[in-house]
Amino acid sequence: MSRPFGTAAELERRRRQAVAAVSQGESPEAVARVFGVNRSSVYRWLNRAQQPDGLVARLHPGPAPRLSSEQHHHLVALLLEGAKAHGWSTQLWTCARVAELIRRRFGVSFHHDHVGRFLRARLNWTPQKPRRKARERDETAIAYWQKVRFPALAKKARQRNAHLVFLDESGYMLTPTVRRTWAPRGSKPTLDCWDRRDRASAISCVTVSPKVGRPNLYFNLLPHNVHGEDVVDFLRQLKRQVGRPLTVLWDGSQVHRKSKVVQAYLAKHPEIVAENLPAYAPELNPDELVWGWTKHSRLANLAAEDIDELAERVIDELAYLQMHPHLLASFLEKTKLPLAA
Repeated sequence: MSRPFGTAAELERRRRQAVAAVSQGESPEAVARVFGVNRSSVYRWLNRAQQPDGLVARLHPGPAPRLSSEQHHHLVALLLEGAKAHGWSTQLWTCARVAELIRRRFGVSFHHDHVGRFLRARLNWTPQKPRRKARERDETAIAYWQKVRFPALAKKARQRNAHLVFLDESGYMLTPTVRRTWAPRGSKPTLDCWDRRDRASAISCVTVSPKVGRPNLYFNLLPHNVHGEDVVDFLRQLKRQVGRPLTVLWDGSQVHRKSKVVQAYLAKHPEIVAENLPAYAPELNPDELVWGWTKHSRLANLAAEDIDELAERVIDELAYLQMHPHLLASFLEKTKLPLAA
């Protein structure tokens, strides 16, 4: 027997109306004719009306799930192993691959279009772009630096009344960083831009004051790649503006480690202590988040006419960060470095 047409709530309302009509003196036969149902249905509703919640709508349970709860948990464990663990050449889970894995392991065939809905609704999985992680990373050394070495450096900086300085260099290309934007379905937008390698180089640092831990940002833009002389000029300006000793934390790039100009300057200025961050650990430098925030958020899809316009927009965004220290504080918090005394 097919289910009557209508939602569960509508069918409940019809049952209640039919029972009310009989209770007001109408015959079950007449009510059955009015509602277009068999007389036996009306008698069944009258019997159910004598029971608590007998007429309440009952949602249709739908088809039985083809995978049990235990199989759901097992599937999650299999997916977490990665696609390569199951014979594919890349760590890429597509709906077609997940459907094939389900067929292999559980003998159940899902259409790949259904797999996407299944992953969202049943497993709470969504498509995501992976982060790249360098194989050269030494996780043990990074954890030691974060938990042991850095607290010791921060303590010594406070004892010297020195600012912590997280310094880095980057570049802004005239060809824009492209991110997704809303557009009519089936009509991909076009970004009219220059396809050239022109760039504006930048050097900046996020500083933390020794007493109250207040963050600040200092920066310079350059028309060429950053050289050792530029790093020295930046440190000289920073020392003059801050007016205190400095503990500089930066990566191990050649412009820091092997520049004779930089090393000579540091040797003449013992009030500036330089320390390398762990290799391949950009997440420990809040200045990296300065670059990410400006490039991939504020300046995404910027099709500048020339380098001058690009440099002007970069300066505007970096100046905005200077005026909003709470954003710099969020970058510092993101590093999970123990900055508190």
